[in-house]
Amino acid sequence: MSDNTAGPTAESITPSAPEEFGLVQVWWGDGKGKTTAALGMATRAVGHGYRVHLLQFMKGGTGTVEDVRGEYNAVAALPGFSYENAGHYGWHGFMDGSDDDEHEARAQGALARAREILDASGEADLSEPLDPEGPPKDGVNMLVVDEILYAANRGLVDPADVVSLVEAKPDDVELVLTGGHERPEYVFEHADLVTEVGKVKHPLEAGHSARKGTEY
Repeated sequence: MSDNTAGPTAESITPSAPEEFGLVQVWWGDGKGKTTAALGMATRAVGHGYRVHLLQFMKGGTGTVEDVRGEYNAVAALPGFSYENAGHYGWHGFMDGSDDDEHEARAQGALARAREILDASGEADLSEPLDPEGPPKDGVNMLVVDEILYAANRGLVDPADVVSLVEAKPDDVELVLTGGHERPEYVFEHADLVTEVGKVKHPLEAGHSARKGTEY
């Protein structure tokens, strides 16, 4: 009897060291999908046994969505994938009662945290598999710094500090920067991949609110 199963089969995840990591990726634009794309790629890396950490700026929660997002539950269930959220509750500049100084303080703290993780990764032996349950301070193979470009757009972090973060990246760490509706020209020459996610149509324009399972 023939096997009609199409495509490759899933295998168990075994800690491994990537052989070709070390690029800088930039995902920006006014369309939906920047974080979604980065998370999909991070999941792919985790599936190969690599150590990935997600550090989120800005997304501290609002009154219109639940505090726990679906991606956090999924990340927590995957070996080798971890996350932390440094966003302040509310969304900067949206007249929602959130404090501008606190937004900036959280963003600056996240920037320092990203630098700390990259420095630690530079001290780690990334040619060997990393402990999937180890903390980010033990090193990571991929660091996704979500919405950092949006924070730079809004003046919560200095674009020059974003460039300094990129320049401080260890050679073997894949660094993924997302966010922002304005062209982050300042980082383009430092990036190996730049993708603009453009909006053609969005359900928010028709009055739909953020939906559980798609936006959070």
